[in-house]
Amino acid sequence: MKTLFRFFRPAAIAWLALFAVFSSQAASEGIESHSANVNGVTLHYLQAGHGSGTPVVLLHGYAETSRMWRPLMSQLADKHVVIAPDLRGAGSSSKPRGGYDKKTMAQDIHALVRSLGYPKVKIVGHDIGLMVAYAYVAQYPDQVESVVLMDAFLPGVGDWTKVWLLRDLWHFHFYGETPLKLVDGRERIYFEHFWNDFAADRTHSVPEADRQFYAAQYAQPGGMRAGFEYFRNFEQDAKDFSAFARTPLHVPMLVLAGEKASGQFLIDQGRLVDTQVEGVIIKGSGHWLMEEAPEQTISALVSFLNKPGS
Repeated sequence: MKTLFRFFRPAAIAWLALFAVFSSQAASEGIESHSANVNGVTLHYLQAGHGSGTPVVLLHGYAETSRMWRPLMSQLADKHVVIAPDLRGAGSSSKPRGGYDKKTMAQDIHALVRSLGYPKVKIVGHDIGLMVAYAYVAQYPDQVESVVLMDAFLPGVGDWTKVWLLRDLWHFHFYGETPLKLVDGRERIYFEHFWNDFAADRTHSVPEADRQFYAAQYAQPGGMRAGFEYFRNFEQDAKDFSAFARTPLHVPMLVLAGEKASGQFLIDQGRLVDTQVEGVIIKGSGHWLMEEAPEQTISALVSFLNKPGS
């Protein structure tokens, strides 16, 4: 009975209503919803485009899902097939007990890409997604044409303990039975911290409709626990990334960092792991580049991803 109550509680009902609205909107934009069973998990993903260019894979970050990429997908769809998965543990993807180190999560995405028949891709990641994107290109460098890292940091690379986001170190250790009980039914309150405090201007951050959608998505059974696992695995990620960084990449890399967030730090980290790095500071933006500065961000992404060989 308790399980049924949790399923039908208002947050879940709100999610169902929002999902219907957003599904209809996505269909009108030529964005299709699919799922695939790969690497022991079920991954939900959005797909758009039929262009002949190298396929583009877009990886979201924490407190968001594949939905964050819809404005960009429509801008790339004329030249590329565009794939935006929900990461393991997020959105409509499955939420297993383990496998939240970014090396394994990158293997999920690689298995999805291979199942779709694409020998080489361009890959973009924001926040947790940038960590997965780096783990992907580090493991499969010959299968990546270019990579974009968007505002966060690479655990284990350089002087990473001084990164801007570590001012909120508490939430990296916020997992386990008590934290889960504290956020149960209060998911929106918890996420407001990230959406508001990581923005340059909390009144110009993640839109209200998206906040409702994301909070309801993470409120699904297992969603908050999975999200906490992204942070719980940073210690392992740091070990993995430190080992990866011993072999420099030679893949075109674009680093986009918010002026009021990661800034030059992430660009410098990129140059520690790759020999072909272009760094761009998104003026006036905090962490949420796609929402705070969509024109600057989408313009930089489209220009880079549409260039031959990058």
